[in-house]
Amino acid sequence: MQIRKQINFILSLVLAITSLPILGYGQSGGTLRGTVTLEASTKPVHGVIVTILQLRRSAETNDDGTYEIQNVPNGTYDVVAHLDRVPDVVQSVQVTGGSTTADFVLRLRVVGEQVNVSATGGEETSFNSIQSVTSLTSSEISERNTQSLGDVLDHELGVAKRSFGPGNGRPVIRGFDGDRVLVLEDGNRVGALGFQSGDHTEPIDLLSLERLEVVKGPATLLYGSSAIGGVVNAIAEHDAAHPGLRGYVTAFGSSNNWQGGGGAGVEYGTKSWLIWGNGSGQRAGDYDTPIGRITNSYTKEGAGSGGFALYPGKSFFSVSYSFDRRRYGIPFDSAEEEPEIVFLNPRRHSVRLNAGFRELDSFVTDAQFSLQYNDYKHEEVNPIENVVNTTFKNKTFTYRGSFDERKTGKWSGTFGFWGLRRDYSSLGEEALAPPTIQNSFAVFALEKLDFEHIGFQFGGRFEHNGYSPEQGIVDRATPDRSFNGFSGAIGMRVPTWKGGAFVVNYTHSYRAPALEELYNLGPHGGNATFEIGDPTLRHEQADGLDVSLRHSSSRVRGELNYFYYHLKDFIFLAPTGEVEDGLIVANYTQGKTRYTGAEAKFDVSLHRNLWLLSEVDYVNAKLTDTNTPLPRIPPLRGRVGFEATYKGLRFAPEAVMSKDQDRIFPTETRTGGYTVFNVNASYTFAQQHYAQIISVTGFNLGDRLYRNHLSFIKEFAPEIGRGVRLTYTLRFF
Repeated sequence: MQIRKQINFILSLVLAITSLPILGYGQSGGTLRGTVTLEASTKPVHGVIVTILQLRRSAETNDDGTYEIQNVPNGTYDVVAHLDRVPDVVQSVQVTGGSTTADFVLRLRVVGEQVNVSATGGEETSFNSIQSVTSLTSSEISERNTQSLGDVLDHELGVAKRSFGPGNGRPVIRGFDGDRVLVLEDGNRVGALGFQSGDHTEPIDLLSLERLEVVKGPATLLYGSSAIGGVVNAIAEHDAAHPGLRGYVTAFGSSNNWQGGGGAGVEYGTKSWLIWGNGSGQRAGDYDTPIGRITNSYTKEGAGSGGFALYPGKSFFSVSYSFDRRRYGIPFDSAEEEPEIVFLNPRRHSVRLNAGFRELDSFVTDAQFSLQYNDYKHEEVNPIENVVNTTFKNKTFTYRGSFDERKTGKWSGTFGFWGLRRDYSSLGEEALAPPTIQNSFAVFALEKLDFEHIGFQFGGRFEHNGYSPEQGIVDRATPDRSFNGFSGAIGMRVPTWKGGAFVVNYTHSYRAPALEELYNLGPHGGNATFEIGDPTLRHEQADGLDVSLRHSSSRVRGELNYFYYHLKDFIFLAPTGEVEDGLIVANYTQGKTRYTGAEAKFDVSLHRNLWLLSEVDYVNAKLTDTNTPLPRIPPLRGRVGFEATYKGLRFAPEAVMSKDQDRIFPTETRTGGYTVFNVNASYTFAQQHYAQIISVTGFNLGDRLYRNHLSFIKEFAPEIGRGVRLTYTLRFF
């Protein structure tokens, strides 16, 4: 009955929107034209999409690399040149009538401002975004340790890595972890259980991605209560038709753990059709450290995806399928008399349908609809006795609709709806929660007011979350629970000087308790506790303030961020001092919590071909009632390095530093500080229709013994020792 009401509401909303009167608007102004070339080869590039972000109008380059957009109203715009798997190039262009020329040079490495779609659901530059956003391109992803999402993002500004070994690293944003950090793929939930436990992973094919985007701070308006700490969005992007064949091939190998693998993908398009396919595989053995090899730290992965899309005129329709299958070991303490030896074998199948309309001459210019079904399962297996200890299943169905409003004067915005049905069950030793059905539904709006010297962004989201556990499975009451909450935000961006901006953002965020926090009861090795959930938990409420000072020019790029979040009814595991099944007994309880911290990034051009790169971040989080530090909070960290380029050659040494962490939870131990030296060198061979990149990375060159404070097994499993990684990538377009 509830789902039927939601469907009826959606149909009524869509009918109302599509029946809006068509609002004609006159187009007059100048013409924007130019040429797009590829650095090093200086050859023109065809098939590049050039977009005026504020107007959402695009043109594609011809065979000679030229483009033209007519009838552009006078004004100053952010114009971006985009080619698949190549970093975006952004220029600020002023159109004053007549003909305006803006030429672009594509580079295969990030050298300036990037465009993101995760902060507002639409394209905007990271510099103009109200929230702080970090992006990694496909080249940067392939050159890093792709065993896990956490390994790829570790030590990015404001992002750390939680792990139970190399196969299950997951990003931690500004100290937030678990159900407070939402992992997405092209804006949709992955449907896995990485948030649930320290030894669970996020099954994402990293080699197939065009980029990774991290939204730091609450992103609940667009993505829901599980994004109270931030969002990681893995973007593959197949959202526009293009003529001809494009693709990539990547291969890599690493010395320390004998890691090896690769991936490949192709896209073929006509005027209206687009067909694509991707595949990858990799494996790694146990890794070495200065104190020896870490047993049972191996990983094996295989993934594939494919789909097709139709773009007839102003509408579009696409269908895609993907699978991901893995196997990874959980390192154990060899000093124990009877250590538990297990491996996990997660697999995920996903089917997605997207449809919508673009560039309509009405109040709603763009409408996008998405349906996605995820079928996730993993087993925790004892290889010695060849028995399955626990089986987890998680099936999710999500639907989403978003509508972009026509920019009217200074006003623009997006509104929409979202829904989720989750079917969760587990069986075995760590089947902590009963089988549970979760139903969620939300409506949201995000609006903008852009004046000449100041911009505002504000919005709200109402969300319902309901849980219906199966009765009689665990030996205690597991009542149905229902939560309703509102999230809201208002932000302001003010230009300060040429290339500078001051940004401030206030958010009020709501998070419903996760079903694991409500209903868990039993030993949970993945979190190193005997967990006791509380079915009477209240929803969390967070009030936060983000302040940012930014600068972007051809010689200097930098940002300084400060954040303060106060969480009421914060849910956490509180140890009781008792021990059961060899684990500390901990109750899920609630209290007041404060997160505060700062991030700084400063890049300066010392010479036309030499940049100094530096960044530092810090988080301080505690339970305010008892003045107790929260567990697994990243220490003060920094990174400094140089980037030297000459034609196709790049050389980039760096030092990664971490202070010791002695602000610890009562059940934690102090983690020492460290400095690790890395270096990357690459050479790019670029021609008009293809490019090759050969990259060599040396990591932990001093073979330093160091430990990750956010690792559940840091005491006996330090981080990886010295090694070399070789990567080769071919791209054709």
